[in-house]
Amino acid sequence: MTRAWHAQELASLALELATDPERGLDPGEAAVRLSRHGPNALPEPPAASPLALLLRQFSSLIVWVLVAAAILAGLLEEWVDSAAILAIVALNGLLGFVQEYRAERSLAALRRMVVVMAHAVRDGALVSLPAAELVPGDLIQIEAGDRIPADARLVYAAGLQTQEASLTGESAPVAKSATGPIPEPTPLGDRANLVHMGTAVVTGKGRALVVSTGPRTELGRIAASIEQAAREEQDEAPLQRRLERLGHTLLWVCLGVVAVVFVAGVLRGEPLVALFLTAVSLAVAAIPEGLPAVVTITLAVGVTRMAKRNALVRRLPAVETLGSTSVICTDKTGTLTRNEMTVTELWQPDGRFQVTGEGYKPAGEFRRDGAAIGSGMLSGLTLFLRALVLCNGAELRQRDGVWLIEGDPTEGALLVVAAKAGLGKSDQEAEAGIVGELPFDSERKRMTVVRAGPEGVVAYVKGAPDLLLQVCTHAMDSQGLVVELDDALRARILGANVELASGGLRVLGAAQRLLAQIPGTCRADELETGLTFLGLAGMEDAPRPEAKRAIEDCTRAGIRTVMITGDHKGTAQAVARELGLPHADAQVLAGADLDRMDGAALTAEVGRIGVYARATAEHKLRIVRALKSGGAVVAMTGDGVNDAPALKAADIGVAMGITGTDVTREAADMVVTDDNFASIAAAVEEGRGTFDNIRKSAHFLLSCNIGEVLLMLFATLLGMPLPLLPVQILWVNLVTDGLPALALAVDPKDPDLMGRPPRRREEPILSRDRVLAMFGQGCAIALVSTASFAYCLYIMDLDLERARTIAFMTMVGAQLAHALNCRNERLSLFSIGFFSNPALIGAIAVSALLQAALVLMPWSREVFKLAAFDFQHWALAIGAAVLMLALMEGWKAAVRGRRVN
Repeated sequence: MTRAWHAQELASLALELATDPERGLDPGEAAVRLSRHGPNALPEPPAASPLALLLRQFSSLIVWVLVAAAILAGLLEEWVDSAAILAIVALNGLLGFVQEYRAERSLAALRRMVVVMAHAVRDGALVSLPAAELVPGDLIQIEAGDRIPADARLVYAAGLQTQEASLTGESAPVAKSATGPIPEPTPLGDRANLVHMGTAVVTGKGRALVVSTGPRTELGRIAASIEQAAREEQDEAPLQRRLERLGHTLLWVCLGVVAVVFVAGVLRGEPLVALFLTAVSLAVAAIPEGLPAVVTITLAVGVTRMAKRNALVRRLPAVETLGSTSVICTDKTGTLTRNEMTVTELWQPDGRFQVTGEGYKPAGEFRRDGAAIGSGMLSGLTLFLRALVLCNGAELRQRDGVWLIEGDPTEGALLVVAAKAGLGKSDQEAEAGIVGELPFDSERKRMTVVRAGPEGVVAYVKGAPDLLLQVCTHAMDSQGLVVELDDALRARILGANVELASGGLRVLGAAQRLLAQIPGTCRADELETGLTFLGLAGMEDAPRPEAKRAIEDCTRAGIRTVMITGDHKGTAQAVARELGLPHADAQVLAGADLDRMDGAALTAEVGRIGVYARATAEHKLRIVRALKSGGAVVAMTGDGVNDAPALKAADIGVAMGITGTDVTREAADMVVTDDNFASIAAAVEEGRGTFDNIRKSAHFLLSCNIGEVLLMLFATLLGMPLPLLPVQILWVNLVTDGLPALALAVDPKDPDLMGRPPRRREEPILSRDRVLAMFGQGCAIALVSTASFAYCLYIMDLDLERARTIAFMTMVGAQLAHALNCRNERLSLFSIGFFSNPALIGAIAVSALLQAALVLMPWSREVFKLAAFDFQHWALAIGAAVLMLALMEGWKAAVRGRRVN
């Protein structure tokens, strides 16, 4: 059981760690502990070898059915057929391998996050040493700009603030202090006396006793969660499950047809060798050899389309999985919001001001009652903004055209709002130099900077409004009028603070005091008294405007958006309301509430909760698993280290490309390169379009295969010779059908794509209606081809090779025409546009030319056992194509009429 380091007295903790909180460990003792506890590093798991990744591509049943058909063809010395099937299997495996080669490197990315060097006190002396050599009991020293090398309990802190967004999800820097014990159930983000491995020091400095190293740190626990999720969440993607079911179905259909034909042949007394040749022909006809490759390439086309819309897919099945997503679990900070604090409201005793503009760019205006104002007209407002600048440790800089904050993001937001009024920090500091400072601490919850300038010596103070008011005696309005701070005005200010905070804003107050002289020493009880209150500044991590539109698109598409954040309940709910998140006004569940719920209770509630606050990595994992257990296809988005295990556990993990950590990107199936939630909605649309096109390709290939099987079956049952040889069927399946099937992969998306509900997790690739349509269309292809073969063989009295050639050409013509029919199962080809998919027109033209070359060239006629062709035979093949097109247009018209009725 993990010890509650934050809940112990410092003295008892030092005793348990057997260390001196002032002098640290003896170097000899540190070496002993290093051998006992191991290095302060995350364990390195065995990486998946390239060979293992390659072999994984051949685990599908449909692939092994193809391999079996190739072996059978080889046993019958049909070497061309056998080699062609094996080549297709190899090509498909290679494509999948290339896409997944870099898929499993999450823990390697975690190790890259760990700092290389650390500063520790050993036997009273400060030394620099590799972070991997730190042990429990070491006394470390940290300051602004450092990354924390291990989990540690603070023994001293001065103005210390850390950025823990990547670990807890909370966007604002967290104040740390060497306080006493904190109650054991306190959430991770509220343990002010602990600092954590991998987080960063924003301001201040401190010393701390190392309590956990390597895999025992919070970061190590996340690494273990990722590894566990990778082991536990081995369920296949929806598309993989559907393809496996399709493979099983094809296997049994193939065996059934072969059995019927074989038994019929034996009863007629046909030679066994001829029956085996027929069996191979039927197997080749029944199995869509090109389907695995077509599916893989269709997914690759989807990857390309998504990349153009700022979504990089790292695993091919993720394209289709995203299209079937029914729930998107999203982090707040940096995903729905900009991860840039922005002041949006200013309050002074005589009015409230709205500030426009987003992010760190110092562009915007001040509004009062809806009308823009010039801040220079209001002297009190200008003094308020000036105080926010002069009591500030951050810097606002422009680099490569982008405005950036160096330091605390909250202080940076105050610099930006002042810059919008023309008050730049460098200009203000040039007029008023700093002569003293009291840094922020968690007890006073304020900081003070003393400056000497034209107005004299002034103490500028900012901090938590409620505690700041306790040391104020006067207040200034926006016109510069100073009044005494009586109880009524004090109540108004506190009420304004509550109102701003309830709207999800983080609120800071500012005050000042004119001093008689430069103080000899800076003491809080002397400087922070008799202050004049200047106003309140309300800021937020502004929601992305495009995120609201994306959430609306997802809702219309039947996709629930669930926000999971490390922020407080009030902030989370306010942001959810502003974004129009479904269930935003319903119950908000906090991490502490989740801890009190067992798995069954969470599963029962998870369907109606839209916002989770104060959530840890373990909470996110539980939420994702509860949603999946209810049948949802879950996408999890995020950018912090704390998101990585949940991303790994979800059906599809979506990482942010700009603000996302290496850990998150490596754990994800997809990376959004512009950190824009709207790109996720676009990726969902592309995923749905990709699955639609896979369906079209599968429909085309399988209906053509059904036509081939029925042609062979009809001929066998009627006592006719084989109308097609295995090598001819293979040519049709891989070349003639393959190109149009690939062209269907880039068919334009249907306009109502995002108006449909998500597909069910277990919904087959081909619905019952589609299967019936495929059998009807396959039967039409078979009848046309059988009639052509019989006419040539028995009426025109042609030899078998010539009759087979005409049946071959007729089958190809009918199937090429059928490719046009498969673009839409309901709408006429002419209503969606005959030429609206130029790739398909080109593929049909190329396939027709290849087919013509196959018949016209003597060497290819010999390989494929074809006869020479004359004009009337060409007319027969073209007539079959036109007939097929007319039959399918009539079929669609009947379907439309039935639906209308």
